[in-house]
Amino acid sequence: MLILLVSYAFIGSSQMSVQEQMKVDSLKEVVALGENDTVIINALSAWDNIIYSYDPELDLLLNMKIDSIATKNLNEKLNAKEKNKFINSKVFALNNIGVYFEMYEDYDSALYYYKQSLSFALENEQKESIARSLSNIGAIYEVEYNYALAVQYYKDAIEVYKEIGEKNHQAAMLLNAGVIFEIQGDHSTAIDYYMNSLVLYDQSGNKYGMAAAQNNIAILYEFQGDLEKALEYYEKSLSLRREIEDLAGVAKSLNNIGAIYRKLGDHKQAISLYNESLEIKQELNDKKGIAHTLKNIGFIYHSQEDYSSAIDFYMQSLTMRKEIGDQEGICSSYISLGEVYMTQGLYSKALICGDSALNIGLNIGAAVEISAAAKLLWQVNKYLYQYDESLSMFELYVEYQDSVLSEENQKAIIQQQFKYEYGKKAAADSIKALEEAKVQDALLAAEKAETEKQKAQVKQQEQQKYYLFGGLALALLFGGFIFNRFRVASKQKNIIEEQKVVVEQQKAAVEEQKVELEYTHQQLEEHHKEIADSIMYAKRIQEAIMPSMSAMGAALKDGFVLYLPKDVVAGDFFWMESLTDALGSEGEVVYFAAADCTGHGVPGAMVSVVCSNALNKALLEEGIRDTGKLLDRTREIVIDRLAKSGGEVKDGMDISLCALNRTTRELKWSGANNPLWILRKGALEFEEIKANKQPIGLYHDPQPFATHQINLNEGDSIYVFTDGYQDQFGGPKGKKFKAKQLKELIIQNQYLSMDEQLKQLKSKFIEWKGEVEQIDDVCVIGVRV
Repeated sequence: MLILLVSYAFIGSSQMSVQEQMKVDSLKEVVALGENDTVIINALSAWDNIIYSYDPELDLLLNMKIDSIATKNLNEKLNAKEKNKFINSKVFALNNIGVYFEMYEDYDSALYYYKQSLSFALENEQKESIARSLSNIGAIYEVEYNYALAVQYYKDAIEVYKEIGEKNHQAAMLLNAGVIFEIQGDHSTAIDYYMNSLVLYDQSGNKYGMAAAQNNIAILYEFQGDLEKALEYYEKSLSLRREIEDLAGVAKSLNNIGAIYRKLGDHKQAISLYNESLEIKQELNDKKGIAHTLKNIGFIYHSQEDYSSAIDFYMQSLTMRKEIGDQEGICSSYISLGEVYMTQGLYSKALICGDSALNIGLNIGAAVEISAAAKLLWQVNKYLYQYDESLSMFELYVEYQDSVLSEENQKAIIQQQFKYEYGKKAAADSIKALEEAKVQDALLAAEKAETEKQKAQVKQQEQQKYYLFGGLALALLFGGFIFNRFRVASKQKNIIEEQKVVVEQQKAAVEEQKVELEYTHQQLEEHHKEIADSIMYAKRIQEAIMPSMSAMGAALKDGFVLYLPKDVVAGDFFWMESLTDALGSEGEVVYFAAADCTGHGVPGAMVSVVCSNALNKALLEEGIRDTGKLLDRTREIVIDRLAKSGGEVKDGMDISLCALNRTTRELKWSGANNPLWILRKGALEFEEIKANKQPIGLYHDPQPFATHQINLNEGDSIYVFTDGYQDQFGGPKGKKFKAKQLKELIIQNQYLSMDEQLKQLKSKFIEWKGEVEQIDDVCVIGVRV
């Protein structure tokens, strides 16, 4: 169960109340009047707090505006109070922008803005904002199954929240981190985090958080087989959730209690609870919860040997989990299906399910699922007489089962339970214990006074004896002390001499290390220069295989090439050759293409050399003129050359290839993944010809590339390109540029010369990108007939 500090499920009524609308209208007037930026930001923030649950798009625009105003003011000279105000506003806005993108599952953009928020908060020592950003970044890594980074960010957030005394948020982060440890099978750590979370929620009176913590503690007891204790905690959680009217939580608790009754053999009670849970989840459209309950119902039918019904419910659960991308749930459903198939003797189907589950489990690091999948594969392979594989899976099962059900985990759960219960009892009994102690102290004081009087008399007699013997003992001790000091002084002198030698040796070693470090630094500088020289040499090689811009201009007549590599060298390249014997037609035919090879930088450039040479060989040496056959042969050459490494290399390229005869205005075109756009003279829409959905390279189901023949008219324009332009993040919302906007830009500028179109495309790309890093190489070719 993930407890987030930000609420990004924009729920609520579809429209604002009358009072809220009046408040928004008033705030709009404040913004419009624009008395000063502080007043405007306050109004925008208040406006945002009202509308965020009704209008996410407006919420995004408001936060973009807040960020812009804050940034502008922070570049000016401000007093401490003003500076702090704009810092808080900027951090607030960046965080909210991240929330927007997280809501729409654009995790890359969300992470970008959360990290911007964190960086700015750290720079300005905004503790609460630092903690909030850390927790939100952790949540993104968790949904992306990067558990190591998620836990690290949660731990950092916990420390900051602890420092500023924020118990509720600290408890939430403990709970989130505990979930990850539970998934990884580290139950001893998970229970520690859950119990600490429960204590903090209990102290702050947060019943929602207490219920969540109790539910997760119950899950651990269930895993360890202590169903009685699990039921106790599930029912505590259910009681709190009913009290605070948390419907989603009630549904989860009902489902979990149903699972306990199923394990106890009370199927009637389990089905009743499942159905009650399912009804609530359907009302809430909680697809993840619905899928979980469907799987549980399927399990009951499985145990009753109604296999067809079990498979039906398992399949419904699997389909829904695939729809929402719940990897852990998909893994669990595959295991359940595999167990039914194994029971039916359908071992091939069971094997497929087990393999799928194990791959997902290993990928996301889910220890419980890995254990269950390994157990299934161990048993299935045994039935198939695949004893080596069966043994391997048995060993994997034992390894993960031992970690999940270890004695250490069980002891940790019991110890944490005792610590929590004892802590509560001690707090409750402390007042009563204090009163009883006062009475006992009074009685003891009287007894103690009499005893002390008697002891004093005896002590006086004993002391007279001790003084006599003590004097003799002191004389002996003093003599021994003098002798001992002599020995120690001699020993210390020897040690000092030895240490002096060691210090001299260490000094020599330090000097030697200094020389080594200087040498290493020199070597690093030389290696850096060699790498830089190699990259520049690679750039010259790549430039040599591509036609010059002047050659492209002469061949295309009225056209342009926009080429913007992400790095010094690129995976994208443009290619051109002119022939007079091509396609059996009169006049010169210009072959040109925009290609996108696997990767960018030096690796992409290396692949581009292979692909460019393959195109030249197929066209110039082997005489292939048909564009589809040209791509077929290029694919064969690329696969053959890349396969010489000895392994299965999946590098290759996407390409849009044209053969244009300007005399007849005939165009032949073929494409691998990248399309062709045609803009007829004066048209308001593009004609788009789809490419074959396969690359130039290894592919599971390769098909011949199609050749398309198009008749063009004077004034028509054609465009081929890679995906770098339309995939670039930027603009006011930090989103991708996308193909639709690129089409609109070209249509808008269609009456300009091709040179002017080039300037407009380049200018728009730079403007859109802004301060955002370029994510890929860019190549666009435009030609007017």
